[in-house]
Amino acid sequence: MKTYLECIPCFFKQALEAAKLSGVDKNIQKEIMDEVSRLMPTFSLSASPPEMAKEIHALVREISDAKDPYKQIKKNSNLLALKIYPKLKQEIKTSEDRLLTAVYFSIMGNIIDYGAKNSFNVRREIDQLFKGNYSFVNLHRSAHFNYHQFREALNEVEEIVYLADNAGEVVFDRLLIEELVENNHKKVIYVVKEHPIINDALAEDAFFCGMNDIATIISNGTAAPGTLLDYCSEEFTELYGKAKLIISKGQANYETLSEENKSLFFLLRAKCPVIAKDIDCGIGDMVLLAKRTRLMA
Repeated sequence: MKTYLECIPCFFKQALEAAKLSGVDKNIQKEIMDEVSRLMPTFSLSASPPEMAKEIHALVREISDAKDPYKQIKKNSNLLALKIYPKLKQEIKTSEDRLLTAVYFSIMGNIIDYGAKNSFNVRREIDQLFKGNYSFVNLHRSAHFNYHQFREALNEVEEIVYLADNAGEVVFDRLLIEELVENNHKKVIYVVKEHPIINDALAEDAFFCGMNDIATIISNGTAAPGTLLDYCSEEFTELYGKAKLIISKGQANYETLSEENKSLFFLLRAKCPVIAKDIDCGIGDMVLLAKRTRLMA
C-alpha cells in the first residue's frame, strides 16, 4: 500500500508521542519535531507508510537517546492481555466453532496499537471482552471477512508463517495459534521484530506471553513497522519466500504486504480512515482478508 496524504499528520503525531514517551524535555521534543519537518519532504508517496515511520522513529531514538520509548507500555499490554487469557481460552473451548472464535479474538487483540491514528480506548475494549460483549453476527456476510477461504487454505498446508504485530496482542495470537497447532495439527513459525519499534512485539514479549510453548519464534531482523522485505534478514526472507501460507497481523503488515504476490491472510481491525478506504471497509471492522495465489503441491 502506498502512502496517502492523510498519513502525514499521523507521522507527526507518532513522532511527538514517541518523543514524550522517551522522557526528554520540551526543547528536545521541539528539536525532534523540527527534524521530522525537515525529513518529511524527502519521502515519496510511492513508499509505504511503515517505510516513513521507520525513519521517523529512528530519528526520535537518535535525538532522545531512548532505545525503547514504548517499553513500559509493552509490559503493561502483555500483563493486561495475560489477565484475560484464561477467560477467552474457556470461551474458545465451549464455542460451536473453535477456530472462528480464536480468529475473532486474535483480531480483537489488534486494538492494542499505539502506532495507529485511532480513537479506540484499549482498556475499554479489553473490558468489553471481560464482560463477554462480543458477537460473530454478520461476520460471514462481510466481503472482507473470508473465513471460508481461510479454512480451505489451512487444509492445503502443514506449516504457517505468522507475522506478529504488537506486544499484548501476542496473547490473542497465542489463542489462535494454539487452535491451529493443537486442533488443526499445523506447525507455526511466529515472526517478531529484532529491535524496538513503537509497541511492536519482540522475542522477549513472545516468550513472556508463552508463545514459545506452542510455536517457533524468530525475528525478521528489523526495527521497522510491518514487514519491509528489503530490510529483513536473510533467514526471514528465505522463510518468507518458501512459505505457502502466511498470516499477516495488523495494519502495518497490511500496508507493507498488500501488493505482494503471496498466499496471505490479513487479520486486523481497521483503525484509521486510510486503511478502511484501502480495504473498502468501515472503521472498527473486523478484517480477515484473503489474498490467495495457487499453492504449490
